[in-house]
Amino acid sequence: MNGYAHEMSWHTSYWPMVVSVGVLFLVPLAFSFYFVYQKPLLAALSLGIGAPLVLISIAGWVKEGLEDEHGYGTGLSVWAMPFLIVSEALLFVGFFAAYWATRLTAASWPPAGTPELSAVIPIIMTVILVSSSVTIHLAETRLEGEKYDRGWFLTWLGVTIVLGALFLGISAFEWTELFHEGFNFRTNVFSSSFFSITGFHGSHVLVGLIIFLCILIPALSGKINKSFVKAASIYWHFVDVVWFFVASQLYFW
Repeated sequence: MNGYAHEMSWHTSYWPMVVSVGVLFLVPLAFSFYFVYQKPLLAALSLGIGAPLVLISIAGWVKEGLEDEHGYGTGLSVWAMPFLIVSEALLFVGFFAAYWATRLTAASWPPAGTPELSAVIPIIMTVILVSSSVTIHLAETRLEGEKYDRGWFLTWLGVTIVLGALFLGISAFEWTELFHEGFNFRTNVFSSSFFSITGFHGSHVLVGLIIFLCILIPALSGKINKSFVKAASIYWHFVDVVWFFVASQLYFW
């Protein structure tokens, strides 16, 4: 009876609430302060509060899952991930809907002041992100049955992290070059959409890299939560799919 009660006990965590508060400061409040109320100082303050909360909560939440008392092969992370993906997908739909409404009702496009965006950079970034989806899949397969090989798992996971970091590095380079050309958040309606959508997607890439790091560090000492690896892989594939929409709409339409 005691064993049954223990098995059916509820698992509680405060990290979901912390990350929700962090995202509130990081995205809606920061964007509202900057673009709607023209308060850059409050926007920076909001980012300064939201970013640490999100990073800390992600690390704490993943660490909590890795220490799941029910064992490394079980957990609800895989089943919970689709709910997270649906909610994030709806946020992206909101961004795209606003962009489409602006794009389709504009008298001319792109607006004055918009430089010609490189077609090479998004193609390179697409190749990198698709490659990273392949490598995380290869890492995941190395945890299955007869194919289990911790060494190769660590190798492919490490390659995935490097590819994701390279993706963010190229994005940062592109932003810097555009800033130097005078194309920034306030240049025109397209610049607001461009930096908002690419920045929002980049934040999801960053979250994925943090999760991978939280998996990698324990894995180096032989502690691997297969459920969390699978959930992280599902999340990364979602980020990859969203990028196809970002690239096609902002760069090639």
